[in-house]
Amino acid sequence: MMYINEIQEILPHRYPFLLVDRIVELKEEKVVGLKNVTMNEEFFQGHYPGHPIMPGVLIVESMAQVSGFLLMHSHSDLEDKIPLFAGIDKVRIRRPVIPGDTLKIEAEIIRARGRIAKVLANAYVEDKLVTEAELMFAFEDK
Repeated sequence: MMYINEIQEILPHRYPFLLVDRIVELKEEKVVGLKNVTMNEEFFQGHYPGHPIMPGVLIVESMAQVSGFLLMHSHSDLEDKIPLFAGIDKVRIRRPVIPGDTLKIEAEIIRARGRIAKVLANAYVEDKLVTEAELMFAFEDK
């Protein structure tokens, strides 16, 4: 298990945009990360007052951060690179994510060649699929 300090050693994101709280499983080609969704998130002030729902684009960003963590951790030759979000395919947002939910994000590398990688990512709340997508990354110099 990896906690926030270890995650920040690999990911460049910081508050308020770091959307991964913990890595609970890590293999060479697969990772499982958690995002604890609380009412204290800044975006709930306007999305939506009286009916707070985590924006779908931020769910996808959480998925991208977990995927980026996997790519950086799995490829030690990328220490001088940073994975930039380059594309998204087959995204489906199936149900809302609300304060109190724990977003469990599973990401698996589909393909990694040269400076491009593709990852299949799924996000769950209580084992129910909430969002799925194929994410593409391009590696750039830091």
